[in-house]
Amino acid sequence: MRFQFDARKSKRLRANPKRGIGFEDAQEIFSHPYYLDQRSDFPEQYPAIGWVGGRLYSLIFEVRHDSEGEYHHLVTLWKSTNEERKLYEEQT
Repeated sequence: MRFQFDARKSKRLRANPKRGIGFEDAQEIFSHPYYLDQRSDFPEQYPAIGWVGGRLYSLIFEVRHDSEGEYHHLVTLWKSTNEERKLYEEQT
C-alpha cells in the first residue's frame, strides 16, 4: 500500500496538541484492524478509525491513481472522539 500526503500539513498536525501526530505515523492505522466507512463527497473520501501507538485516531483519505497504480492520499487526521471510539468498538 502506497501513501502520499502534504509534508507541510503533516508537520502542522504534529505540532498541534489536539492532533499530536503526523501522516508518517498515521499510516500505522492500516497495519492493524481498522473501521472504514465511505463518505459521499467528491472526490470520494473515506474515514478510517484505528490505532497508532496505543491511541485511537481517525483519518480521512482518498484513493487515487497514478502511473504506478493506486495509492492512498492522506487528507487529515485527529484523535478519535468518544463517539468514534464507540463506533470502532462496535464495528471491529
